[in-house]
Amino acid sequence: MSAARLVMHQFRFDLRIFWRVPSAVFFTVALPVIFLFLFVTIFGNETMPYEGRLVRNSVFQVPGLVTLGVVSATLVNLAISLTITRERGALKRVRATPLPTWAFIGARVLTALTVETLLVVVLVGIGALVYGVPVPGATLPGALLALLVGSFSFCALGFALAAIIPSEAAAAPIANAVVLPLYFISGVFIPSEILPEALQRVGNLFPISHLFEALVTSFVRQDGPGIEAGHLLVVLAWGIAGLIVALLTFRWSPRSRRG
Repeated sequence: MSAARLVMHQFRFDLRIFWRVPSAVFFTVALPVIFLFLFVTIFGNETMPYEGRLVRNSVFQVPGLVTLGVVSATLVNLAISLTITRERGALKRVRATPLPTWAFIGARVLTALTVETLLVVVLVGIGALVYGVPVPGATLPGALLALLVGSFSFCALGFALAAIIPSEAAAAPIANAVVLPLYFISGVFIPSEILPEALQRVGNLFPISHLFEALVTSFVRQDGPGIEAGHLLVVLAWGIAGLIVALLTFRWSPRSRRG
C-alpha cells in the first residue's frame, strides 16, 4: 500500500472517531460558533478605531474566534486525544502493527487540519452572511499564510504538550488551563488594548496573540497581501520549539504505568 493510501486510510478512521465523541465536537467545533453569536450580542457591533480605521466589533470577533478554532482543533485536540490514546495503551499497540508511525502521526495531523478548515469556513461564512464581515480579498495570501504557519506550529505544540501531560485524567484540565488564560490576554475574547499593559506584555510572549494579530490584519486591511511577517515569525519559532520538544520527549508507552 502506498504512503498516501496508508495515511488516508488511517485519516478516515481518525475522523470518524472524532465525530463520534460529542465532547470533542462540542468544544472544538460548536463552541467557537456559539461564542461568535454571544460576543457580538454582548459587546454589540459598534465601530472602534484600529490603525486609523473605524472597524466593527464583529470584524475583530471573527479572526479572534478563527484563532481559537485553530488552537482548539490542533493543540488542544491533539494534546488530549494523544494523551488518552497513549495512556490506554493504544499508541504502544500501534507500534506493533504494520502501520508506520509516520502514517499514524500524519493521519492525526490531517484530521486536526480538516476539522480546523471546516471551522474556519463556518466562522468566516457566518461572519460574512450574518454580520457583513468582509472576507479577505487582496489580503487572502496573508490569511492563508497565517493559517498555514499557525496550523504547523500549534500541531507541533500539541504533540509537545501531550508528551508532558502525565495521565489521561490530567489531559483536558492541563490543555485547557494552558490555553484559556491566553485567550483572554491575547485579544481572542476581548480587545487586548483594554487590558493592563503588564498583561499585554505577557500575552505578547506567546503565539496565540501573534496568530490573532496576523489574522486580524487580513480582515481589517483591504489592500496589499496582508502578510504580518514579524508576528508569523514568532508563531513559527514557537512551532519549531514545540517540534524539538516533541521529538525529544514524545513517548508511545503509557507514562502512568511505566515503572
